[in-house]
Amino acid sequence: MPDQSNNPSAALQRAFADYEREVALQNYKVGCFLGIVFMPAGSFLDYFVYPPHTVFFLWLRIWCSLLLGCVWVLLLTAWGRKHYRTLGLVEVSLPLFFMSGMIYITEGPSSPYYAGLNLVLLGAGLVLRWTLQDSIAVILMAMGMYLLVCWAYGQGQIPRLFFNNLYFLFVTGVFIITGNYFYSRMRFREFALRFELDQNRQKLEESNRKLVELDRVKSRFFANISHELRTPLTLLLAPLETLLHSKKHTSSGETSDLLNTMNANGMRLLKLINDLLDLVRLESGKMDVRLEPVAGGEFVRGLGNAVRQVAEDKRLSLTTNVNHGVGTFLADRDKLEKIVLNLLFNAVKFTPSGGSVELRAERQKNLLVLQVQDTGMGISEEQLPFLFKRFWQADSSARRKYQGTGIGLALVKELVEIHGGTVSVASRLGKGTTFTVQLPYLEPQDKAQVTLAPELIAPKNQTAEVASPSSTSYSQEWLSNLYRRAELFPSLSPLRETLRQEDVSLHNRLPKVLIADDEPDMLRFLNSQLSGQFQVLEAVDGQQAVEKARQFLPDLILCDMMMPEKDGMAVCRELREQIATKNIPFVLLTARADEETKLSALSAGASDFISKPFSTTELHVRLKNLVESHQLQRQLARQNQILEATLEQLKETETQLVQSEKLASLGRLSAGIIHEINNPLNYIKNGLFFLKNKLKTLPVDQVADYEEVLGDVQDGVERVKTIVSDLRTFTHPNSEQLEPVKLEQAVEAALRFLSHEWKDKVRIERRIPPDQTITGNPNRMIQVLINLLQNSLDALRKKSFDQEQPTIEIEGRQEAGLNKLIIRDNGEGISREHLDKVFDPFFTTKDVGEGMGLGLSICYRIIQEHGGKISVRSEPGKYCEFSLAFPGKV
Repeated sequence: MPDQSNNPSAALQRAFADYEREVALQNYKVGCFLGIVFMPAGSFLDYFVYPPHTVFFLWLRIWCSLLLGCVWVLLLTAWGRKHYRTLGLVEVSLPLFFMSGMIYITEGPSSPYYAGLNLVLLGAGLVLRWTLQDSIAVILMAMGMYLLVCWAYGQGQIPRLFFNNLYFLFVTGVFIITGNYFYSRMRFREFALRFELDQNRQKLEESNRKLVELDRVKSRFFANISHELRTPLTLLLAPLETLLHSKKHTSSGETSDLLNTMNANGMRLLKLINDLLDLVRLESGKMDVRLEPVAGGEFVRGLGNAVRQVAEDKRLSLTTNVNHGVGTFLADRDKLEKIVLNLLFNAVKFTPSGGSVELRAERQKNLLVLQVQDTGMGISEEQLPFLFKRFWQADSSARRKYQGTGIGLALVKELVEIHGGTVSVASRLGKGTTFTVQLPYLEPQDKAQVTLAPELIAPKNQTAEVASPSSTSYSQEWLSNLYRRAELFPSLSPLRETLRQEDVSLHNRLPKVLIADDEPDMLRFLNSQLSGQFQVLEAVDGQQAVEKARQFLPDLILCDMMMPEKDGMAVCRELREQIATKNIPFVLLTARADEETKLSALSAGASDFISKPFSTTELHVRLKNLVESHQLQRQLARQNQILEATLEQLKETETQLVQSEKLASLGRLSAGIIHEINNPLNYIKNGLFFLKNKLKTLPVDQVADYEEVLGDVQDGVERVKTIVSDLRTFTHPNSEQLEPVKLEQAVEAALRFLSHEWKDKVRIERRIPPDQTITGNPNRMIQVLINLLQNSLDALRKKSFDQEQPTIEIEGRQEAGLNKLIIRDNGEGISREHLDKVFDPFFTTKDVGEGMGLGLSICYRIIQEHGGKISVRSEPGKYCEFSLAFPGKV
């Protein structure tokens, strides 16, 4: 039998059964109580209906109540809880039994007490919690007792009232069974919903408990790891400062730049660690306020001066206004400094060059009000509610313009709140933003007084953070000074670092590499590492990277994943879509090292993927391999182009030689044919003229045969004349002056010449604009059309048509600045192997005597002389289409 311990349906059934047991037990007790009360109360009815039986019925009712009382007592026991359904049936059967006895004692089938059975059934059905099986059992029990009593009373005689009572009793039972069935289903559905809700609530509570525990673990981890990072970071920064400021250790310019880069990024990392530690302390409730007297004017102006250099570098105007009423107040200097500096650096970051930032301080009654106002980009109303949430950023995409962690403003809010103050923001998109901090203004009783608690000076695991009042050692002073300088360190890229001029030498044979990164320090470092082996180009955002890649076509692109304007993925996709840059090796540089990011980068078309931090040796090797591979590919591509061009020239030269040879042979042949044939043709024409004159002298019965012979001779002579004329036209191109030719008129003339061949045989469909005109020779254009139409008629004659009709379609239109004329027939078409040869001289698929293969070649020559092109499309057995394209507009 399958295990149902983990089956949700089985668990639901068990829970529903347990729930139903408790409710049923309670309802059965209520049913017993109602039976105990109302059974004796029925004696009043006995007194009025059956007075002689009042006393006897009273004793019966009392006995019934006593037995119901016993059932009630049993329901309180463990045995009764286990067999509650059996006791429920007994509970109903007792009133039914005693009421049946009263029916038997009174009038049997005619007794009005049958209504008591209905009353018991209805009351039990409403009060007791029956299942469908219990309902059927009780109804059958009630009807069985009634039938037995009626049979015993009447001894086989059944009055008509019996059927009336039995009917109502039966209908009552059906209603009770039906009602209990649907009520049971409704109870189960309701319980199932409650059960599922309870389970979900338990799961949510468990998940919430786990999340709370994870949050505590995360906070402890952040506190521990941040604190542990401080020690190695301090040991890195201390030697760096020694190297930078010691006169004994003089360094070259490149080494000095590297040391400054290391020091600057170490200070940035220290500031980030300090902010994380502050957040953890605030979250755990272990950060308290250390009050000390603060001279408001000097404090605010000093912070303004500390940020002024950063603002001026970005071409911003920074002003500081301090109201005279500010004076000296009590505050936690370090935390207040964090609040103001975060707001100032935030304003400088989001204000474009040429804007202004203002820091104001004033006293309003019992409040110290600090305001930082800027003329920056502003914040939309939809984003204002999220502004002070931890780790929230207005733009969290990989192509965001402003970098950051989303800690600063959240830290400001929580630091203000532990001071008992509030912070608010007002902003208009595109106009600027104003942050307002309101703190309680506390006047010091004694200006030399400092309110401290011992545990606030050096909390556990934080002895290095706050100097003891009695400690004056140099190391403690240096650490305090280091942390303060870290707070003052801007997380902004200087404007001058983002404005870089390219120095690309045309004589520099080193391979070009384009580096794209929005971090000036990273650009400087990569430039210093690669400038010895490459000619380095730099870009500070994605859009600039795309533009410089198009402009300089570097041998390799090294691009950061997260950049403003366009991220590394977008840059890669855009360059891969362009022919000039699609084959340039593209290397993505990112701090993300997960498989999904790698797969996304490779899918976007990246050639390689380098994770930060990276080895400079690995970087050199990878870039060197990619550049060498790219250069080899470019050399191979150039060689292929040269070979293809050479091969194309050879084919063209061969074609020209063959054509020239054919034309030379044709010229010699046609010259001889024309000379040798023209004289005999003249003799034949003269002879034909003489024979026609003799026609009058012949007998009448010989005239018809004579005329037929003369006609055949005349046709042969005309055919020879046409062949000679075609040969002369092909070998001696006509250089007649060109003039406007209306295509509609030229087509009409060509159709007239061939009317005897297509009239009543072929359907001609013409769709030519009346004003469609080209520049050419009318006679030669008609000659081209006659040849093409003749070919179509010949093809139609060779094909047998069942349902469709032989058709030639002639359509003229203007397309892409060209005048086009298309001639299409539904004949037998041209096979694929013959399509490339149809315009060659002497090429023909017709039988001997039907053509010399010069017609389409003559057409090709004439169209070329007109500056146009002729092409053919065909599907064997279905159609053939010649397309003529001429320069010029309609």
